[in-house]
Amino acid sequence: MTDQGRGSPADGTEPGGTDTEGAESAESAEGAEGVGEPGAVDEGPDGGGGHYIVCGGNSLAHRLILELTEQYEVPVVAVVPDRSREHGPAIAQIPGVRAVLEHSTVTGEALGAADVGRARGIALMDGTDQENIHAALAAENRNPGVRIVLRIFNQRLGEHIEKLLPNCAALSGSATAAPAFANGALGRPHTVEVGGRQLYVAYDGEIRPNQICLVADRIDRQDLTRLRLLPETGGRAADFIRIAELLGGGEGFGPGGRSGAAGRPELGPLREPGGLAALQTLDTEPPLRQPLRKRVKWWLLDGLKHFTNTRLRMILITAFAAILLGGLVLSLHSDSSHGFGWTLYFTLLDAAGAVQPDVPGQQVTGDAWARAAQVLITFCGITFVPVATAIVVEALASGRRGLPRPPGARTRDHVIVVGLGNVGTRVAALVRATGLPVVCLERDPQARGIAAARSLGIPVLIGEGPLEAQLRQARVKHARAVVAVTSDDAANLEAALEARAVRPEVRIVVRLFDDDFAHHVYATLGNVASRSVSYLAAPAFAAALMGREVLGTLSVFRHVLLVAELAVEEGTVPDGQNVGDLERPGGVRILAVRLQRRGHDYQWNFADRSRRLAPGDRIVIAATRAGLARVIQ
Repeated sequence: MTDQGRGSPADGTEPGGTDTEGAESAESAEGAEGVGEPGAVDEGPDGGGGHYIVCGGNSLAHRLILELTEQYEVPVVAVVPDRSREHGPAIAQIPGVRAVLEHSTVTGEALGAADVGRARGIALMDGTDQENIHAALAAENRNPGVRIVLRIFNQRLGEHIEKLLPNCAALSGSATAAPAFANGALGRPHTVEVGGRQLYVAYDGEIRPNQICLVADRIDRQDLTRLRLLPETGGRAADFIRIAELLGGGEGFGPGGRSGAAGRPELGPLREPGGLAALQTLDTEPPLRQPLRKRVKWWLLDGLKHFTNTRLRMILITAFAAILLGGLVLSLHSDSSHGFGWTLYFTLLDAAGAVQPDVPGQQVTGDAWARAAQVLITFCGITFVPVATAIVVEALASGRRGLPRPPGARTRDHVIVVGLGNVGTRVAALVRATGLPVVCLERDPQARGIAAARSLGIPVLIGEGPLEAQLRQARVKHARAVVAVTSDDAANLEAALEARAVRPEVRIVVRLFDDDFAHHVYATLGNVASRSVSYLAAPAFAAALMGREVLGTLSVFRHVLLVAELAVEEGTVPDGQNVGDLERPGGVRILAVRLQRRGHDYQWNFADRSRRLAPGDRIVIAATRAGLARVIQ
């Protein structure tokens, strides 16, 4: 693991390597130093065993340990490459961590020191795909049936590992978080698909009356710690009544705003500081691809600028205008029996140099004006046709995989991705799949994300030059968004400020690990959205380690809302309880119920709230991290 340094656009050393975020990467030490002895694991209050092992010292491992100790309240043994670097010191200070062991790699010695034979689960958050798979097989050999969660970049390979080890979940932190960054850049909501519906979080004036539930109130961008997820509403109908009251006048409701009804009194504590967020469904995704007319226009202009300077462009434009004029003269002064098709035919052949001259004494096709037009078209074609042919040939050649062109005139309304680590590579691919142009900036010429981006035909600007100059070369003044996803919070903020300096209205999405830093950014910069890879991914990893599957995560500013579908099993928390019993303020909302007798039918906002759930039923919930932990215990 190498430290990418200031402004390095890498989330890890390579695809499948570590996803470092907002922290200095650790240099692997040679050999394995067991700072904690095997006996140290047995010093927990329960006498040892029954613990969970988290291997890794990066930000994702740190967040995962916090999830396990704070939300699920289970003992954790941490295995870190270096206790003095990266997140090692912070992990050692987390209450609930039974022991912190230092091993450069997860070897058999490390697994033995962590007492994997009596562990309930192990999470492999560091290392390459190959190293994590090797450690997973070793853990399964020592403790058959142990729950294994490994972070993997190659998702296809992960699917095969899950089949090989039935009690294993292979997840990608970058794949989990990348859609949130991409959708933030595209200005469309990040969605989670459930039962054919696309669920997303809408704010204030975007809220429609037919909501599924209210998910947050008291939203204050100046102090996001005051935001409340899944607030108490006094019943399902209260969500809709409150939204209808706030939006009844059609003016929407924002922080500090008033309801639409004239003279309506304030609505109590909810009005201060103000703001609402609700869960609703997306009917259709807005079209993003540029219209064909614009694409053709900028393609022609781009090709013209690529081959010519200003003086030559004026000559070519004059030659093209002369060819059009000559064609018009031919249509007026040639044989009247010739129609438009024949006129176009003669004009193109003349421009290509295939003119057939009139011979005195033989039948002619036009008068002197027509012959003069043919001469004009032929000589102008000598200038115009070769350059036009070169433009077409170059455009077709640049469309081949692996030969991207630098951003040119046709690069408009595009997205700039700063950083081609694991996250940046996935974000660029997701945006490219929508049909919008993408330009990437990368300072490390050895980053493997460069090859992945170029294989998709995405231009990549590489170098250590000033970031402002690189952004200008990436045509930031014509961009719709800038996504800064390097491993350095300061570098990401620098990219955001440089982009704003060139184009103040550009949409900006930055990757920030530090929560306090992110709060200050939200309070100071109005059009900047921040995301944390580890904060978005850690809840899904924790739920997988506890044996449950999360369908997706929805971000409410810096907070995370989890959407999960759970099977009601005998002896679990949902067994024997009704919907009203499970729903609690700040914890859980039941979105839909799938009864055993109607397994394919999602009953949204299940009406019979007194019916007790039975084994075989399934529920779809929106939950906070603490709420999900309570339901799946």
